[in-house]
Amino acid sequence: MSDEKHIDLTLEVWRQPGQDQKGRFETYELKGVSTDVSFLEMLDGLNERLLREGKEPVAFEHDCREGICGSCGFMINGQAHGPDRETTVCQLHMRRFQDKARLVVEPWRAKAFPVIRDLVVDRRAFDKIQAAGGYNGVNVGNAPDANSILIGKTDASEAFDAATCIGCGACVAACKNSAAMLFTSAKVGHFAMLPQGQPERIRRVVRMFDEMERQGFGACSWTQECEAACPKGISVKWISRAKKDYLKAKLIKGETGVAASDEFAG
Repeated sequence: MSDEKHIDLTLEVWRQPGQDQKGRFETYELKGVSTDVSFLEMLDGLNERLLREGKEPVAFEHDCREGICGSCGFMINGQAHGPDRETTVCQLHMRRFQDKARLVVEPWRAKAFPVIRDLVVDRRAFDKIQAAGGYNGVNVGNAPDANSILIGKTDASEAFDAATCIGCGACVAACKNSAAMLFTSAKVGHFAMLPQGQPERIRRVVRMFDEMERQGFGACSWTQECEAACPKGISVKWISRAKKDYLKAKLIKGETGVAASDEFAG
């Protein structure tokens, strides 16, 4: 005997044809939604209905639907990825919601994340931040064997914790200033914990922080909402660590007259 239950929902979904066009909320009444399906599967059902009616389906991003790629992500009743902690939208199930619930669904709201269409935003600003410093600037030859450079268990675990950031953008959307400090600091911290990242550690943080500012993200005011919204539970400790490296870079510049973002590898 199945324990499957069904609920009725009212969806208020943000619809916007394009970046330069005005958007609006549209209301959809859904009947008999299975509590066993995910939030994205529920939207799939809505889109199938809209197509049958000859209407435009709701645009939203998705890929793996396993909570590891970072493609999905939007606001549900004002919460990034919805009400569950450390859960992406694709892993959020409809059993989390009550019958007759009204759900407001809208895209990330940030200057650096312009809306492409409906719930889809342009997150290439994240790619530019990573490209600004997420590499080694010298030719080191072929990749060495995995065991050739010994890394302590603590450092390896810390680096892995930072590397779990999937770049979904929830931290930016949840921040009142639309800051990207948690994302950027996690990427900085990933390299900073490994021996391969040490030679360019100081100039890397400067380059990535400077690019973050150029992309139009706001300043961090330490409300820590980013940590609360992160589906991977990335800690704000990475922000503190990255800021220390950034301060060190500024002190080096002041003492030597050489910018850390230049050829100084300090």
